[in-house]
Amino acid sequence: MKTVNNTSICMSATSLIQKTVIDQKTFFNTGKTRSFFFRFEQLRKLRYMIEENESDIMTALSKDMGKPQVEAFTSEIGMLLEEIKYTGNHLKSWVKPKTCKTMIFHMAASSYSIMEPYGVVCIIGPWNYPFQLLISPLIGALAAGNCAILKPSELSIHSASLLETLIRKYFESSIVAVITGGAEISSELLKQKFDYIFFTGSPQIGRKVLKAAAQNLIPCTLELGGKNPCIVDTHKNIKQTAKRIAWGKFFNAGQTCVAPDYVIVRNEIMELLSEELKAAIDSFYHNNKQDYARIINKHHFDRIISLFDGRSIIHGGKYERNELWIEPTIVNQVTWNDKIMKEEIFGPVLPIISYNTIEELIPILIGKPKPLALYIFSNNKKTIDVILHHVSAGSVCINGTMSQMISFTLPFGGVGESGMGKYHGHHSFCAFSHEKAVLKKHPHIGINAVFPPYTRPVSFIRKTIRLLFKHL
Repeated sequence: MKTVNNTSICMSATSLIQKTVIDQKTFFNTGKTRSFFFRFEQLRKLRYMIEENESDIMTALSKDMGKPQVEAFTSEIGMLLEEIKYTGNHLKSWVKPKTCKTMIFHMAASSYSIMEPYGVVCIIGPWNYPFQLLISPLIGALAAGNCAILKPSELSIHSASLLETLIRKYFESSIVAVITGGAEISSELLKQKFDYIFFTGSPQIGRKVLKAAAQNLIPCTLELGGKNPCIVDTHKNIKQTAKRIAWGKFFNAGQTCVAPDYVIVRNEIMELLSEELKAAIDSFYHNNKQDYARIINKHHFDRIISLFDGRSIIHGGKYERNELWIEPTIVNQVTWNDKIMKEEIFGPVLPIISYNTIEELIPILIGKPKPLALYIFSNNKKTIDVILHHVSAGSVCINGTMSQMISFTLPFGGVGESGMGKYHGHHSFCAFSHEKAVLKKHPHIGINAVFPPYTRPVSFIRKTIRLLFKHL
């Protein structure tokens, strides 16, 4: 039997990573990536790559997670194609220098800023949306004029393998490259002196990424998760409310960072909402396994089961470990101290907890870690305003779920434990760009009084400064 030397594999991977980083830095330093036409061409290649391999992408997603074709297309293909189109249509205006107001005391000077690329960036993606959450930041990285190394999750093995093949086919490795492997490969990547790191994943791994980035003072964006609350305080449009909650929660079998993690419903309408949620689930998935994704692996399957096994289940609760299938499940009789309310579920289990008044609820939510998303179902403007004013979250959607993340005009990102930095559309371009300030002074005109020797008293300087800044 042939034995595998893990040390030699690790050394080989290290050499590949180091060579790829060096090759990309060398290419970036030629200045070619700064051209508008070069950037636009990379976006065009990316679009062709997705369009020409749509079927293969959906097949890989099905093998990894049993994703239904509609979910695979909408969340991992169609959304990316539209973002590439949006970026390409606006890129020419984004790359132009931006004129800024010049302070009056600079005299005959001009001010502007230039959006310049960082250089070589590392994009680390998760397993739940293995194409979208790698390619979406890549759109911004290429639009900004960077080179990029992508690290897909080793858990979505078919998607990672296909992505590696496609990127190699459509791009020079000195521009975009894919490095595959497990945690040891990620650790080796994070030792490199990238110019920017973009990470999507759990808060636990996010801390490690941030610590590694700090060693080399590398700026980074962290897109993490969290327990996203869904507050319901009205019985109006309750059927539509239930459908929107059920869709957002059970899309991709609940394995979505912005899915509603739990529902908080006003006490007097809890039973009504529960019944409508049951009806919504039955209308979506009753005897309909082909429209419902699977859990990524048995480790995550067992973790999810442990959260609701033995609890008060009012709908669902069935599961098949060999198929990695967990029925859409609703649990009640939940308290804030239960395990299911202390960690992100990231699966098709929806706890429902009741509240009496907003005044009672607000302090509880303020005391929790800041979520990636907050959902509010209400027709009461005062209630909405109170929640928006007091409860911090990465994003908010009122009377809907998950819709805020597919708007390219809105920034998407977390706050506190749910992440740092934002992207999508123009925000992606800005995330991967350094805004360089430029002040151009007249070669002859200026204020010579600023030079030593200092003959003017401080009182005169104070009055002069106040006068010069008065116009702001």
